[in-house]
Amino acid sequence: MISVNMVDANVYQVIVEGQAAQDGESSHRVRMSQEYYRELCGATVTHEFVLIQAFRFLLDRGPNSAIAAEFDLHDLNRVYPEFEAELKARFS
Repeated sequence: MISVNMVDANVYQVIVEGQAAQDGESSHRVRMSQEYYRELCGATVTHEFVLIQAFRFLLDRGPNSAIAAEFDLHDLNRVYPEFEAELKARFS
């Protein structure tokens, strides 16, 4: 399960329950600008849903323990060049 809570302007706490028993729960502080939010989904879904989909994308590629504790969502596209295209496809 993935839960998202806004903790500050453009800053969210994302809690991820591990997919396997050994992974446990992880906590992540994620920044997402309003501009990047609109770029990803055209403001058609909630900020929280965008982050849930982003974390599903990450979990498809590895365990929650491999996800950085703090990052800017925009930076994921540098590590995963397919990130933006895949997320935009999920919202279309």
